[in-house]
Amino acid sequence: MGYAISLDSKNIPVGIVVEQSSRYTQSLVDAFKMSPSFHVYEGKNREVFNEAIQRGEIRSIIVIPSSFAKDLFANSVKIQIIADGTEPNIAGYVQKYSSEVWQNWLTLEGFDKRNSGINVEVSSRYWFNAPLYSRYFLLPGSIAIILTLIGTLLTALVVSREWERGTMEAIMSTPITIVELLLGKLFPYFVLGMVSLLICVTITITWFEVPYRGSYWLLFVTSSLYLFVALSLGLLISTLAKNQFVAAQAALIVGFLPAFLLSGFLFQISSMPLWLQYMTHAIPARYFIEILQTLFLAGDIYEVIFPNLLAMLFLGAFLFAVILKIIRKRLD
Repeated sequence: MGYAISLDSKNIPVGIVVEQSSRYTQSLVDAFKMSPSFHVYEGKNREVFNEAIQRGEIRSIIVIPSSFAKDLFANSVKIQIIADGTEPNIAGYVQKYSSEVWQNWLTLEGFDKRNSGINVEVSSRYWFNAPLYSRYFLLPGSIAIILTLIGTLLTALVVSREWERGTMEAIMSTPITIVELLLGKLFPYFVLGMVSLLICVTITITWFEVPYRGSYWLLFVTSSLYLFVALSLGLLISTLAKNQFVAAQAALIVGFLPAFLLSGFLFQISSMPLWLQYMTHAIPARYFIEILQTLFLAGDIYEVIFPNLLAMLFLGAFLFAVILKIIRKRLD
């Protein structure tokens, strides 16, 4: 976890629009590319970057106008920075790091000496979260953390208690099928999780006034699938542990802590080491948090929602298949 807990942002994906190429514009673009803070995509078509920022592929658009070279010598330069406001910290970093790159570039090119009175006007626009309120970003993500606790921790504790008391073996000796047994164990906590979801969403929208721009049916479908994944993980833990204390510790380590620290809820995944970024693909909360933040702040962006939905579906099917195999072996 120590590798993931870092507030230093690196390799922030940004798109730079160069309306008219010149020696100075290319030099400025190269300065952004040399910065470890940015991963630069260069182009001339702003519409392509507009779609990319909607899909979450980039976090900012930097527009260098066609009059850049002329305005540079006229002591009046305007550069537009459009930042993705769904992550306020990243938006702030983009503005801060861009200013640093700009000042270093002026020094490198000698404009700080030749035109000490140069007037630079940077026009910033924050998409999806115009006031840059952190609660717009944190509260949707916290819903995923709450559902993780309900789905994974509670299921692991209650089912492992039945293993301790011996009632699970009694249930398994009845004529019911394995699928019926599992669904019977998952359904009550699924209902509890959906009720919690309704309460959390209502409080988030009404009390904290976080905007919701997506469709509610899509919220229901994605939340149901995530709850199924979380419940399956909790049931798998309880099946392997069969002890409440061990199950609780395993649920915290396998379920809660990764969802809290490694899912992108607090810390940017692209700032983590590469090997840790690959590990986050096995964390279901990573996909659900991205879906929630997209539904709340951007709306029904299917290019973001569907790939994450398919990833959760795969994880849920895999966990449920593992549970079926383990329980069948214990019944043989």
